[in-house]
Amino acid sequence: MQHHHSLSQPPATRALFNWMSVIVLVYLILVAVGAISHGFKDFSGGAEGAARIFAFANNPFVALLLGILATALVQSSSTVTSVIVGLVAGGLPIGMAIPMVMGANLGTTITIVSMGHIRDRSEFRRAFAAATVHDFFNLLAVFIFLPLELMFGLLQHSAEWLANLLVGSADMSMKGMDFMKPLTAPAQQLIDSAVAFLPGKGAAIATIVIGILLILACVTWLGKVLQQVLVGRAKELLHKALGRGPLTGITSGALVTIMVQSSSTTTSLMIPLAGGGVFSTRQLYPFTLGANIGTTITALLAATAISGAGAQLAMTIALVHVLFNVFAVVLIYGIPLLRDLPVRAAEGLARVGSENKLLALGYVAGLFFALPALMMVAAK
Repeated sequence: MQHHHSLSQPPATRALFNWMSVIVLVYLILVAVGAISHGFKDFSGGAEGAARIFAFANNPFVALLLGILATALVQSSSTVTSVIVGLVAGGLPIGMAIPMVMGANLGTTITIVSMGHIRDRSEFRRAFAAATVHDFFNLLAVFIFLPLELMFGLLQHSAEWLANLLVGSADMSMKGMDFMKPLTAPAQQLIDSAVAFLPGKGAAIATIVIGILLILACVTWLGKVLQQVLVGRAKELLHKALGRGPLTGITSGALVTIMVQSSSTTTSLMIPLAGGGVFSTRQLYPFTLGANIGTTITALLAATAISGAGAQLAMTIALVHVLFNVFAVVLIYGIPLLRDLPVRAAEGLARVGSENKLLALGYVAGLFFALPALMMVAAK
């Protein structure tokens, strides 16, 4: 028995180390979001200045495209939405932030293109369909909810109401509740003193850059650590839930994504199953929707880092991200007529794409890079 015990020692130590890393990384993400908010406040001199800086994005479509481009470039919607949370707390108007969040949702799907299966045509067709169903769902969601948002402020009002319940109005002293600030303050001071020598607005800009890089690094690394700790369990959950019906699919997709903190991980666990023909696009579709909801956790977490006047705004924009995904799933998946559109579009594109690989690549390049860039030029 003794022998067996000595073998299991290192994995236990490694697991402990991994969980400690998770705690440290989450802490650093919170510090980073605080840094962005703080740096942006200093740089813009409050809300009026922030509105001026983002004046070019006052067109909601430009804001949407900014979100798509930013996410396509950094390959992580969690990073982009966490940055947006920090910016909103620093004075970015919420009306501009909402389309950016929608764009971040769209930009994330480029990661999942199933190029691993490109050699085998029928495998590629199945994998590509499973990957692009996510894109078409998100596109449809933006088509439906962006006009609704612009006309009625649907997401903003719902999120403000919820944020009010969660954070309470700013008049009620949040000081008693605010345990985050003393926790993140030492790290914040460290960043401040590191950039203090920079002249003019240099320190503020450096603080924002440090915050963004820190979020990027931590979100990526957190995904990797959580994958080591949880991917086995996540995989098990996925396999158990497959074919159990849409609600189970959506729930387990969300849970797996919360566990591994990355919707691309969830989807990349599924794409091989689709490529291998184990499950159809239609069967995997609910999981992608769940992954969409699960990925909003990072921004919610980020919002808890903000204290004081910006706390409610930060929570509002994080909740906009959650509600956008939840409403989209309820509406699009709930209405049979709409439910089939993403699947049909994805299967159609995959058919064409498997015949002509260049078309498949063109779709990715066009939708995520060329189109946003063109529209931004046109909007000027």
